[in-house]
Amino acid sequence: MKTIHLTQADMRKRVARYAGLAPLATQTDPSVPLAAKDVMYARKLLSVIGLEDGATPISSNAPIRGAAGMTMTLAVCPPGQGPELHAHQRTFETFTVLRGRFEVRWNDDGSERLELGELDTISVPPGVCRAFRNIGDSEGILQVIITGGVHDMQDIDFARQIAGRLEAISPRALAYFQKAGFTFTAGRDG
Repeated sequence: MKTIHLTQADMRKRVARYAGLAPLATQTDPSVPLAAKDVMYARKLLSVIGLEDGATPISSNAPIRGAAGMTMTLAVCPPGQGPELHAHQRTFETFTVLRGRFEVRWNDDGSERLELGELDTISVPPGVCRAFRNIGDSEGILQVIITGGVHDMQDIDFARQIAGRLEAISPRALAYFQKAGFTFTAGRDG
């Protein structure tokens, strides 16, 4: 195998320092109430590895670009927080607990559940509704790896009941997330 040579400058482009990571731009929009954001996302989604072109919200802030179609974010959640039931239509979502304890629920009603501790990993295939929540007493961090080649908001479909929760928080919140590309039709009868 012929190898390649990377300079120090080349390799620095493939390093992400935790202290330099920033939340997604959509998470910092002051027009959306925090309660609505907490339904949709981890409190802070910090992009680590994005797609080569950087064209998606997940990839735009990522300090590392291009890792064979994989993206990686760190989901930082205070106690009791995590996104609600959603499905990825074409991508696998793999979670590893880096700090704390998390509950992962799945299926349309979230009736199945597992608890994960530090360094435990679960991989959820496309088409399965899933949610996660920090069940620890302090801030928790999940590493989230998405594989499968599609990394845009149009791949994420929330359970129908989530639309009603957003409208109850703020009439504009549902429209905001729909404009970002999220849908609210996930379910076996959808």
